[in-house]
Amino acid sequence: MGLQEIAFGGIYLSPLLIYALIGFVATLVTRSLLHWAVGQYALWYEAWFDISLFVIFTAATTFIFTILLESP
Repeated sequence: MGLQEIAFGGIYLSPLLIYALIGFVATLVTRSLLHWAVGQYALWYEAWFDISLFVIFTAATTFIFTILLESP
């Protein structure tokens, strides 16, 4: 299953923590690219945009890894 604990050095970690870190990195990369391409003042409510990107990327990462780990 995709959401089972991962043993790392004797400590059990939730896979959602790893998925959130991947989502955070993807958010930073996307935000940097958009800031470079569009400009600083093109987006309104930047904090809401950042949170939305993080949630979308974390959910997409969870979905993709769950599908990949469940396939035979």
